[in-house]
Amino acid sequence: MEANATTQLKQNKMAIQPEGKLLFGMGLPLAVSMMIQAVYNIVDSIFVSYLGENALTAVSLSFPIFILMISVAVGTGVGINSLISRKLGAKRYEEAEQAAGNGLVLMAISMLVFVLLGIFFVRPFMSAYTNNPETLDYGITYLTIIMTCSAGLFFQIFFERILQSQGLNFYAMLSQIAGAVFNIIFDPILIFGLLGFPKLGIAGAAIATVAGQMLSTLISLGVVLSKKNEVRLRLKNMRLKAPIVRDIYAVGAPSIILQALGTVMTLALNGILIAYTETAVAVFGVYFRVQSIAMMPLFGMTNAAMSIIAFNYGAQNKKRVMRTWKIALIAGIVMMLIMVTIFLLLPDQIFGLFNATDEMLRLGRSALSIIPLGLVLATVSIMCSVMFQAVGNGTYSMYLSLARQLLILVPAAWLLSNIFHEVTAVWWAFPIAEVFTTVIALFMFARIYKTRIHTLPQEPPQIA
Repeated sequence: MEANATTQLKQNKMAIQPEGKLLFGMGLPLAVSMMIQAVYNIVDSIFVSYLGENALTAVSLSFPIFILMISVAVGTGVGINSLISRKLGAKRYEEAEQAAGNGLVLMAISMLVFVLLGIFFVRPFMSAYTNNPETLDYGITYLTIIMTCSAGLFFQIFFERILQSQGLNFYAMLSQIAGAVFNIIFDPILIFGLLGFPKLGIAGAAIATVAGQMLSTLISLGVVLSKKNEVRLRLKNMRLKAPIVRDIYAVGAPSIILQALGTVMTLALNGILIAYTETAVAVFGVYFRVQSIAMMPLFGMTNAAMSIIAFNYGAQNKKRVMRTWKIALIAGIVMMLIMVTIFLLLPDQIFGLFNATDEMLRLGRSALSIIPLGLVLATVSIMCSVMFQAVGNGTYSMYLSLARQLLILVPAAWLLSNIFHEVTAVWWAFPIAEVFTTVIALFMFARIYKTRIHTLPQEPPQIA
């Protein structure tokens, strides 16, 4: 058994491959797949808009619930990923499979909660936002399908995290690309009834979405059941155990909260901006979408970095932990510098993609000349969060996100708007928030380094 464990460790590229090559080899497929998912969200909205403004409004009203579902699924997946990687790195293969089995059950429970909400609470939710009969009907139809057929969303993310925990990111990328491409192709076909398919309207958009997610699930499941996968799903490991559940949510719960905070922050800022003009809200919405696409290469790399760091932390390999983190940090800063340069040089071209009016262009130019200034500092705090999650302390990531988005950014935006009474002042809240967040992140990192990383062996363990 020990010899088999040693062989598995030798074969796992996260233990032996050069850190830079490993990081970019794992991160690139993730970045590509995440960018495709982000682009799909914009394309999806474009197709739905041809049904009329009420249809687009209905999808927009549904979006916070969709984001909440993704937050729960991805956050739980992050916890599963981190735990499996740490157990594999520590050569505790049975415990890694127990983590996978418990994680599958937790995903199923999360899915069932949203299915029940989709059955009983969609109408009250939509009715709280609109009394327009057409918008209400569109929203109920779309959101009910998305929520009651969410198995593809939850299990797609689960199986992808199983693969990512072992460094099999290429296969995770293929599954995501297949689902996204299917979604983009069948959106217009099912919405407008092309190629002999029935014209389903907004229901077609929802069906294309859940069908694409299910296709991704089936592809990633096929890889998980193949010989390429070291972590087997066994029925005996699907009985929930409190210590495993705690370990998963020690990292996963803060990640769920971290991602859900973005919705709260957006609602609060919209409330501040709309006091000036609805155009300011539109500008912020465009920036938020464009930034989400531009950040995907960074997030792809940080997801890869977390798996590598968690694996080598479990393997007690301080050298690989710190080298991976430093390489990812430098690469992230370079990515952000490129992105900031594009924002500063091409504001008109970016907002022109969204058929911007003159007023929207004016506000957009000011936004893109101010908001991105803090993104390089944001890379530092993001990479600190990656380290926190990789070593099993996701709570620090939650505190950091809470501080940035709700305790610093929103109050700063409100204060600046009341002092200067102009939209441009609100944009300055973003770089100000990044300065304070980076200081907090570095203090947290110093503590984590002292208590969890400094005591690791400096040299890699010798394998007989």
